Amino acid sequence: QVRLVEFGGRSVQAGASLRLACQASGLPFSSLYLAWFRQAPGKEREFVGSAKVISRDGRNFDYADSVKDRFTMSRDDGKNTVNLQMNRLKPEDTAIYYCAASRSRPRPAVNNDYDYWGQGTQVTVSS
Repeated sequence: QVRLVEFGGRSVQAGASLRLACQASGLPFSSLYLAWFRQAPGKEREFVGSAKVISRDGRNFDYADSVKDRFTMSRDDGKNTVNLQMNRLKPEDTAIYYCAASRSRPRPAVNNDYDYWGQGTQVTVSS
């Protein structure tokens, strides 16, 4: 059973930076496909970014157009952690951010393709 726990969400001003982390346990972390999704109030959960398995695809990341050039993912397989560095935050980035993991190759932006989810961490960006 994989357990995912997100850290780092808080309230910030527009233009600030924030770093989220997701700690995983329960399965060999290096074999997991990983992703960040977010859900704003009254909206559907949306894809933020994904990380492929390094041994299969190298350090390969995909991002939603809305966050490309502002957000950067990284994974540390030695620490069982996947991070999301968020720069130049905007009020529209306000959401609960979720970490997700899949044992098999997912369609990166399809949330139903992921097997495991964290509880989420709240990010609030004020103008």
